[in-house]
Amino acid sequence: MDAEWLSTNHYSTSLRSKYVAAGWLEQPARRVYRRPRGQLGWQQVIISLQTLLERRLIVGGRTALELQGYAHYLSQSSPEIHLHGPARPPGWLYSLPLKERFVYHNSAPLFGNDLSVVEFPPLVRNDELPARDPALFQDAGLRSLPWGQWNWPLTASTPERAVLELLDELPGHESFHQTDMLMEGLSNLAPRRLQALLDRCQSVKVKRLFFFFADRHGHAWLKHIDRSKIGLGSGKRVLVKDGRLDFTYQITVPKDLDEVH
Repeated sequence: MDAEWLSTNHYSTSLRSKYVAAGWLEQPARRVYRRPRGQLGWQQVIISLQTLLERRLIVGGRTALELQGYAHYLSQSSPEIHLHGPARPPGWLYSLPLKERFVYHNSAPLFGNDLSVVEFPPLVRNDELPARDPALFQDAGLRSLPWGQWNWPLTASTPERAVLELLDELPGHESFHQTDMLMEGLSNLAPRRLQALLDRCQSVKVKRLFFFFADRHGHAWLKHIDRSKIGLGSGKRVLVKDGRLDFTYQITVPKDLDEVH
């Protein structure tokens, strides 16, 4: 927790200093405190942000896919934790002594204010939560993942939401070829959840890319998606310089994509 949270909960500056001096609290960064229990992990930090500090941030995109076993095709040179939300995380997050680097993405251009209207799980053991996540939570493409010895709830994107968040990073920060291999392995996505997310998705680029890759791999869930309800905009989108134009979705993709498929 941060100094602001402690002050709001009646822990004065002098009292915090006494707790630190006595070893009851540690300061991993300026104006940030933690209980001295084992090594600090990024999961603890994000769970605290989501529950104690009530920040509307989720683990999304590449990281959410990795946590759920889908992203072994997505190589990366340095460990990154991708966070999505309508407002940036506090600045102290980037000064914590962690080997991972946090990368923030504004969720509003993709899904509007949906993270502001769903209820995140409270800080209780995951096995004390309801057997299933609430319907609105699921429809938003969110999932509570148990973490650590006490199964604390880590709120992350479901694979259906995470893949749309990942597609938003093409072509600047993700690879067409790795994404193509990833999409090939997504054979068990939930069509009802996909439909709801695609209906709400505000990015024409992301929706066109999704159907482009989905058509390539022809998964069974694709026939359950009602495309007539999903607006794909008009006009061409140049995503790759000197690429080839896909006439169905009017986007440019790498010329050699079919050669490695």
